[in-house]
Amino acid sequence: MLATFMYGAGDVRVETVSDPTIKNPTDAIVRTVRSCICGSDLHPYHSMDASSEGSPMGHELIAVVEEVGADVTTVRAGDFVIAPFAFQDNTCVFCREGFQTSCIHGGWYGSAETGGLQADLARIPLADGSLVKVPDLNPATADDGMLASLLTLSDVYLTGYHAAHMGQVQPGKTVTVIGDGAVGLSAVLAANQLGAERIILMGRHTARTDLGVEFGATDVVAERGNDGIAKVMDLTGGEGSHIVLEAVGHMPAYEQAYGIVRPGGIISRVGVPQYEDAPVGFGSLFGKNARLAGGPAPVRAYIEAAIPQVLSGQINPGRVFDRTISLAEVPAGYQAMDDRTALKVMVTP
Repeated sequence: MLATFMYGAGDVRVETVSDPTIKNPTDAIVRTVRSCICGSDLHPYHSMDASSEGSPMGHELIAVVEEVGADVTTVRAGDFVIAPFAFQDNTCVFCREGFQTSCIHGGWYGSAETGGLQADLARIPLADGSLVKVPDLNPATADDGMLASLLTLSDVYLTGYHAAHMGQVQPGKTVTVIGDGAVGLSAVLAANQLGAERIILMGRHTARTDLGVEFGATDVVAERGNDGIAKVMDLTGGEGSHIVLEAVGHMPAYEQAYGIVRPGGIISRVGVPQYEDAPVGFGSLFGKNARLAGGPAPVRAYIEAAIPQVLSGQINPGRVFDRTISLAEVPAGYQAMDDRTALKVMVTP
């Protein structure tokens, strides 16, 4: 089969490797219907040290089950499934509390042990807790838009939803989303679904912010830094935003977030932080009684409620995909996302 590996910054290769096999009785083997490249994949694309051992890539997937281990009971061969970007048993104490990305027995794709999901086939550990069946849909006859939207439930849309959920978005609130990437746009859509009264999108790429407006943004702020902060404060009558959803992960975005959050407000971060130390003192959070929330999205907690929304057409988050390529073309897909000629790239087998 073909699978994607990264050997260093900018060095992505698609290679022929052995098909995965059942290693544990709780495993499943799935055949890819669609996978994709994530914005978080660009972090190692920029900074990974060169290595002779490639790192398996990919963590977003919709697929058809090929084979299951002896202990798997919730899915079987032939089922069309969504694989959340982390695997989990969905039964441990943290899973039961809705934080499956902290599962005691779970983990992440992308190691030599688990492999990556930008591949023809994948081994899914803890399949009963990690795979969610899509009911009454044949992927062979489903249209591309439907498949794209279902694929976003493995990560990107529900990461945006997690930002909104942890930010406690509700009717009557002003929400500011920092970042016009796929997660930021997903956060706009989720905030709109949760009834936010006003949604300010901070981004400067018109094609993206135009989609953000279609998803529910009421205002767009292209300015960055202090100018961006001043613009949001002007839009909110000097009061700031009740909720700030930070979908970038770099320090300037965090600085914007605490600059525009209103007293008593919440900053919810889902952009993977590319820094270790974030100010929380008087001039950032403490003086405003502002709260900091967010983290890796427990997609498994939200996915079953989101599937009917997609199948009914209530939401169409798959519109964040603006390019589709074959697995063999994945290195070019990374380049396209890195140089911003593509927002988010979907991968077909």
